[in-house]
Amino acid sequence: MSLGQKSKKARTYSRKYNKVMIKYNPQKIEKKWQKEWEKKGAFRAKDFSKKPKFYCLDMFPYPSGEGLHVGHPRGYIATDIISRYMRMKGFNVLHPMGWDAFGLPAENYAIKTGVHPEISTKKNIKRFKEQMQSIGFSYDWSKEINTTDPEYYKWTQWIFLVLFKRGLAYKAILPINFCPSCKTGLANEEVVDDKCERCGAQVVKKELRQWVLKITAYADRLLQDLNGLDWPGKIIAMQKNWIGRSEGWNINFKINDSKLEIEVFTTRVDTLFGCTYLVIAPENPLIEQLKDKITNYKFVKEYIRKAKQKTELERISEVRDKGGVELRGVLAQNPANGRKIPIFVADYVLAYYATGIIMAVPAHDQRDFDFAKKYNLAIIEVISPLQETKISATFEKAYLEEGFLINSGRFDGMRSQDARERIGEWLASQNLAQKTVNYKLKDWVFSRQHYWGEPIPIVHCEKCGMVPLSEKDLPVKLPYVKKYQPTGTGESPLAVIKEWVNVKCPKCLGPAKRETDTMPNWAGSSWYFIRYVDPENNKALAGPKKMKYWLPVDMYVGGAEHAVLHLLYSRFWMKVLYDEGVISFKEPFLKLRNQGLIMAPDGQKMSKSRGNVINPDDIVKKYGADTLRLYEMFMGPFEDSIAWDIKGIEGCSRFLQRVWRLCQERKENFALSSDKEIQALINKTIKKVTEDIERLKLNTAVSAMMILLNGLIDKSDKITKGDIKNLLLLLAPFVPHIAEELWQEMGFKGSILTQEWPKYDEKIIKEKKINLVIQINGKTRDIIEVEAGISEAKAKELAQNSGKIKKWIAGKEIKRIIFVKDKIINIVL
Repeated sequence: MSLGQKSKKARTYSRKYNKVMIKYNPQKIEKKWQKEWEKKGAFRAKDFSKKPKFYCLDMFPYPSGEGLHVGHPRGYIATDIISRYMRMKGFNVLHPMGWDAFGLPAENYAIKTGVHPEISTKKNIKRFKEQMQSIGFSYDWSKEINTTDPEYYKWTQWIFLVLFKRGLAYKAILPINFCPSCKTGLANEEVVDDKCERCGAQVVKKELRQWVLKITAYADRLLQDLNGLDWPGKIIAMQKNWIGRSEGWNINFKINDSKLEIEVFTTRVDTLFGCTYLVIAPENPLIEQLKDKITNYKFVKEYIRKAKQKTELERISEVRDKGGVELRGVLAQNPANGRKIPIFVADYVLAYYATGIIMAVPAHDQRDFDFAKKYNLAIIEVISPLQETKISATFEKAYLEEGFLINSGRFDGMRSQDARERIGEWLASQNLAQKTVNYKLKDWVFSRQHYWGEPIPIVHCEKCGMVPLSEKDLPVKLPYVKKYQPTGTGESPLAVIKEWVNVKCPKCLGPAKRETDTMPNWAGSSWYFIRYVDPENNKALAGPKKMKYWLPVDMYVGGAEHAVLHLLYSRFWMKVLYDEGVISFKEPFLKLRNQGLIMAPDGQKMSKSRGNVINPDDIVKKYGADTLRLYEMFMGPFEDSIAWDIKGIEGCSRFLQRVWRLCQERKENFALSSDKEIQALINKTIKKVTEDIERLKLNTAVSAMMILLNGLIDKSDKITKGDIKNLLLLLAPFVPHIAEELWQEMGFKGSILTQEWPKYDEKIIKEKKINLVIQINGKTRDIIEVEAGISEAKAKELAQNSGKIKKWIAGKEIKRIIFVKDKIINIVL
């Protein structure tokens, strides 16, 4: 019987002691230790401790009325395990929690329930906090913050003033995303598939005067500073794609019989000789300038009207048939060869990217190719896979790869990669092109026509214009109003509160009006992690010394849904504060990890409307918080989405009951000397659990502890007190309540919270024998048992003398032998 397998002896043990042992009562012991830890301030971080610091942060929640469901604690449990582990490793840990309570979610809930958001938010926060405390999270509640607290949002307003004074906050009339349901403008990042990210309503375009933050000024730094961050690759990629930096050339196309020129951005100037028409976005003002020359302007105008009614998703869809209208009577001139080419208006071109005009090269762009076929336009091949290839007589599809230039005058035969620079320089020498960098990223539409948000600290004076308030005038408090529903008029409900709106201008003391738009919910969450380090400070965001000690954040955990919105905005604000000299770090979050969703048992996302929400209160009441914690980590890889399974909960509950029974049975009955097999298993488990916590592979860490428990039960009569001690220390970050209770029961000194994390002995866990896999051309042909640490020369000798291997290599030439120590030897023939 191998160590770690559940034997007949172990099952007999379970039955025997189930009758006589003190019953495990998780609810009783969990409440007991939660009160004790709170009383002692066990999780309070110490400023300027001599210990190394570790700042572990959760993405703080907005407190919805429904409270937590079992999917929400998954990330919180993981950071709690990390925080407890790091304390045991000798670190001074800051692990705070607070509330992202401003914005549309809270306001929509208030509108739905008819309860003022100030009242409902306080109630919801109380509910969330009670739920979190019942799960035993080791938060330092003395650092708690709330984005709706005037003493907090005073500093959100202060940061806005920094942005304004640096020219990074401005007002402009622009076509914005407008949600007719939420009755407010939305940033591009808040629109998913042309629908409001919050309520799912179809978004429309509407022109409104908005506050906008100039995030584009930081586009390059936002890209460059991603290097060196320990973030998931997919999150890095999403940030890069959203910023969308592309290098190319702005090329000037002259319009025949006119002094006007069309500026076109392209990353593929090497295909310029193949440009046979231009396409312009429906919103481009150039069309209006050319209307006297356009002979079919009536049809063009009607097309533009219909195009503006379409959503952006419809317009850029790859599956939709591309159509447009030619601007008849107007021709452009290809600057490369003087060819006169038609101009079309088409809705698949978007006004906000680059110049809002594209040069169409149908031979080398599939979208352009399909459009050219539809309207019988010229298709000229200018990139060939081979130098000697002649012009194709017919085309079936566009050629999209690199190659050699043909039909390109003096550039024929040149590699396309080289031609991109050479043709651009040639045009630039004639003042026909300029090297340019473009971005998909657009400035952040910042204001909202809503009540429940931070007031913007600006007053409007007819004489002085927009006047920023001074720091002494902050916070501009959000007034209490009875009617907080959005108006849909383009103004927030604050606009009708005359006694609040009408003020004196700080500059000339003449009559002025407050700004009535409020900030989006992303404002308070862009800097909250700074406030945690010094939440009572009334003179600054936080004290400089405390910021230097604690920041930046060492570990940040939250949902991947914030890959663009929150993370991008927060990074932008930190760079502004760095430039202002407020902070000393450029990036807020050094290490980022995302948890996967916990789906309902039916495999769908949990939602109240589906009726498949599982309340963690019910699980804690029936099984205990430790069981909930253990199961959520054991159910699968942390980053994967996994369906809830009640059988898994019950299995974790049984595991903890077995831990309880083992400790109760051995409490006064220990072996005097340690067993070698048990010691080997314990040391292997310490190594495994340590490495798995560091890598956030918490499901396999739990699995390793389950194997350890089976091994200890199998040899229960040979267990020492030290063996039990190590078991409890390993369990402590995962299931702290039962670990603390058993620690006291077993007579160990102090609290388990203050104990040192166990160390493993490499000599004990080192295997004396290992199985060496022998492969021929990558396929396993034999497995032999050899001494651990065997040399490469000895492994080669044994492999080639193996009877099974000899027949495979007989009469054949061995090209090379690949050796992976203690694992594989691969003979390549």
